[in-house]
Amino acid sequence: MSTALDRQMPPVKHAPVNGIDMAYYEVGPREGVPIVFCHGFPELAFSWRHQLKACEAAGRWAIAPDQRGYGRTSRPEAVTDYDMEHLTGDLVGLLDHLGVEQAVFVGHDWGGIVVWQLPLMHPDRVAGIVGLNTPFMRRAPLDPIEGMRKVFGEDMYIVWFQKPGIADAALAADVDKTMRFFMRKPAAIAQAAAAPPAGGATFAFGEALKAWDKADTANQLLSPEELAAFVETFEATGFTGGINWYRNFTRNWERSADLPTRIDGVPCLMIMAEKDAVLSPAMAEGMEEVISDLEKALIKDSGHWTQQEKPDEVNRLILDWMDRRFPK
Repeated sequence: MSTALDRQMPPVKHAPVNGIDMAYYEVGPREGVPIVFCHGFPELAFSWRHQLKACEAAGRWAIAPDQRGYGRTSRPEAVTDYDMEHLTGDLVGLLDHLGVEQAVFVGHDWGGIVVWQLPLMHPDRVAGIVGLNTPFMRRAPLDPIEGMRKVFGEDMYIVWFQKPGIADAALAADVDKTMRFFMRKPAAIAQAAAAPPAGGATFAFGEALKAWDKADTANQLLSPEELAAFVETFEATGFTGGINWYRNFTRNWERSADLPTRIDGVPCLMIMAEKDAVLSPAMAEGMEEVISDLEKALIKDSGHWTQQEKPDEVNRLILDWMDRRFPK
């Protein structure tokens, strides 16, 4: 039976990559520098459906994988199998499978954290980087989980995610509610990210989800068919794979002490979203100091889900940059 996902995406392909089976979607002619689109949480390759269509129309080779722990890709048991070494290694393995030396990597949300690490960990495989909402962040002076706990409290969602099984069960209890809660327009997400009136943690998405009335249909971002693609998939997989990425913040920090602190000689584009409550444009300030070849662009009125909220602007910015920096 055709699923909502299959009706809206190119045919799924599979690759044995870095010890897992990776599902990916591919469009365009296999020529030139490919673009690899890397999704965040709680998302899928499906989040890039608009970009895949635009790349295909422009004659650009583009690939969007379901990353480790998500969708139709393997979900290993061990938490440490989701550290940065594995996440970047998966993308390098995908290039190996495709017989490609280098690609332009585009990353949103967690996918952005991963792609910004690629020039530091696998510089010879990177032709260019595009950060969508997610800036290049310098290594913190202290364990990031400890820092978030001190600043935002125990209920801040990334700190909450550290507790085994708790968030996993809460998000999976009603996947339709969870996806509709997260996939909303900027005002709703900003409200959910704020500290509650009675005080408490900022970004306490677990508490906000519990309190949110599922009957509230205002600010919904997705069509019923688009929502169904996410809901059907996460009902089948649960959320543990994606949450395990967060459970490696401390491990990644510990293991990154000797990595380079600059990105030199790699064309980079930073696309910011004006109304992203989680990854604000202010977080991208100072990137020029540590990236030698950087362009920046701001998309007005977009919240966190920029490639789905403002697909035409995202497509225009990426394809224009590709045409200038990697002409066909």
